[in-house]
Amino acid sequence: MAAPSAFGPTLRGLADQAFSRTAGAPLIGGNAVRVLRDAEDNYPAWEAAIRDAHTSIHLEMYIIHLDRVGRRFVDLLAAKAQAGVRVRVIYDWFGCGTAPWRGLFRPLTLAGADVRVFNPPTIKAMFGWVRRNHRKLLVVDDEVAYIGGLCIGEVWEGLPSKGLAPWRDTAVEIRGPAVAHATHTFIESWRETGGTWDGATPEAGAIAKAGDVSLRIIATEPFTASMFRMDLLVASVARERLWITDAYFIGHGPFATALTQAAKDGVDVRVLLPHGSDVGWTVPVARTLYRSLLEAGVKVFEWTGSMMHAKTAVADSRWARVGSTNLNVNSWLGNWELDVAIEDETIGATMEAHFLEDLEKATSVSLDSRGRLLVTPMKIPRGRARQSARRVVREVTGVARSVGAAVTGSRPLEAFEAGPLALLGVVLVALAAIGLYEPWLLGWPIAAFVLWAGVTLLIDAWKALHDRRSS
Repeated sequence: MAAPSAFGPTLRGLADQAFSRTAGAPLIGGNAVRVLRDAEDNYPAWEAAIRDAHTSIHLEMYIIHLDRVGRRFVDLLAAKAQAGVRVRVIYDWFGCGTAPWRGLFRPLTLAGADVRVFNPPTIKAMFGWVRRNHRKLLVVDDEVAYIGGLCIGEVWEGLPSKGLAPWRDTAVEIRGPAVAHATHTFIESWRETGGTWDGATPEAGAIAKAGDVSLRIIATEPFTASMFRMDLLVASVARERLWITDAYFIGHGPFATALTQAAKDGVDVRVLLPHGSDVGWTVPVARTLYRSLLEAGVKVFEWTGSMMHAKTAVADSRWARVGSTNLNVNSWLGNWELDVAIEDETIGATMEAHFLEDLEKATSVSLDSRGRLLVTPMKIPRGRARQSARRVVREVTGVARSVGAAVTGSRPLEAFEAGPLALLGVVLVALAAIGLYEPWLLGWPIAAFVLWAGVTLLIDAWKALHDRRSS
């Protein structure tokens, strides 16, 4: 983020240095950027770029659903592969679930496209599978790149026949030197899947300028925390406004503190979150943080339209972020994510305008005179409450946060937390009863788990010793 206009040249230089080091990404000038709102803007642009491709199409996508929209994109990519365009696709096994097994990518592979799965589960990595490739990236001919929060599926277009509106989401179209950096992030992911790269590697200096927008492409990996540090820095330097939209907000302590400190310092901090979510626990989990935010002066809103899936921020009408990173520890520290930090007043104004439009479909959250949350009861339309095994890991976080508050007494419990706590209490009592009367039912699974862990550690130790001797 370039420093506000009140800063002198020296401070602007220091600010640029601070943001470059924090993000681990350089500021790239000479780009044209277009903010694309929802699938209505995004999908036609993506499909047009794919149809016009001459040499290469690189798609890195967390979720491609086995539905009408997913098949449409697969068929379009397969047609380009048959026409001689080099098509490479990376999908996340956790995000796509069973769709690949049911033939989602068969037309692509038959057409000669390269399709690779990211970080599939293996017996040697006990919990490695929980680290997800959550990126959403499309690069065509090394000329145009699309980065944002949208995956590929019917829910983003909506299902009028079932009365379901499109999900709210945001992405950006980038043309110019920054596209080379987008391609480099794809190449890194491709190699992470075990693939070899035999194509050209574009350089930013070889791509002509397409505009005057400066930006950073921030590609994060597990435990790097680049986007987390960037979010903290932006919250610290915002002087007038900081407006945030997020899909699965479970703000880590330091980030929540940064927001409250900014609000206490007079910054107009607004947070727009879903009123109902496809990941059931995330709404009540987010609400456990509302009290401290509201008491500090942060304005909290809940989107009452379709699912709010965007991950965006805009500060002081000048700095904007669009990408895949949600404001939670799993996204900041556990996943491969991809975001664009844009430093441009026109883009900043566009993002602020979109935020204000979104507030027209949102309800304000407040505290009553007794300090209780005033939140409209959550009603999740059919189709948005669908649960699956792929969401279990994330939903457990909600119970864990409520249990932590109940055990430590760190904050008052909200009424909506009673259900999860009661359910967990019943489960624990049932497990205790099983342990007392049939210990083997618990003992065997625990023994198998410990055996798996031991064998994994021994294999890793042997490999490390073998690699050392080989070198």
